[in-house]
Amino acid sequence: MTLTVRQFPCLSDNYGFIIRDTASGKTACVDTPDADAVLANLKTAGWGLDFIFNTHWHPDHAGGNAAIKAATGASIVGPAEVTRIAPLDRTVVDGDVVDLGETRFAVIGCGGHTLGHIAYFDAADRIAFVGDTLIALGCGRLFEGTAEQMWTSLGRLAALPDDTAVYCAHEYTASNARFALTVDQGPALKARAEAIFAARQRGEPTVPTSIGLEKATNPFLRAPQLAPAAGRADFEAFGVLRAAKDSFRG
Repeated sequence: MTLTVRQFPCLSDNYGFIIRDTASGKTACVDTPDADAVLANLKTAGWGLDFIFNTHWHPDHAGGNAAIKAATGASIVGPAEVTRIAPLDRTVVDGDVVDLGETRFAVIGCGGHTLGHIAYFDAADRIAFVGDTLIALGCGRLFEGTAEQMWTSLGRLAALPDDTAVYCAHEYTASNARFALTVDQGPALKARAEAIFAARQRGEPTVPTSIGLEKATNPFLRAPQLAPAAGRADFEAFGVLRAAKDSFRG
């Protein structure tokens, strides 16, 4: 591997990620949920910071941009929507490439949670930072986009290699598992849910996940099988499940 990932909890349920290209020593943080937590982890690691890679504009993803840039001089990279709350040094769109030393990230457009949401995929190391689009056993709420947009975006991420490590931004997995069990009683999901509940009782993270594991157990990637109806498009089945999760309490 050429990429080292330092993961840490912050805010109420976010994860922060600091990544370092081992060949060059170039370092970035993926989103800035909590400036103090990011800076403290950089200090602990003994790393500087060259870049901030934003996935979308929400304050728990870009709210620390200004403070971290002031403290480190890092260049901020992200989709244009981030300028709603903070300036960018480089605007990127689907199909662009972002280099961190010798590590190369493909920018994948995955709107739905927000319209301009993107993910960063390191094909060499099989690592993806997906923000709030694909979440372990779940997916982001449709705050700005449509069910069709989000279904398409999830499909783009599901097309990545099965052994891709997926770093999503929140520890929602236990709640997502409780919902998933209301729509799927398959043995694969049951086994995963038991492991998730046990891990959380031990205080262990459930992130990262993998593309293969999500394809096998995430109800939102399997919506056409779990919420079928004659004449209904796949994205409409997805929309039914997303609406059910929005009202789920458990």
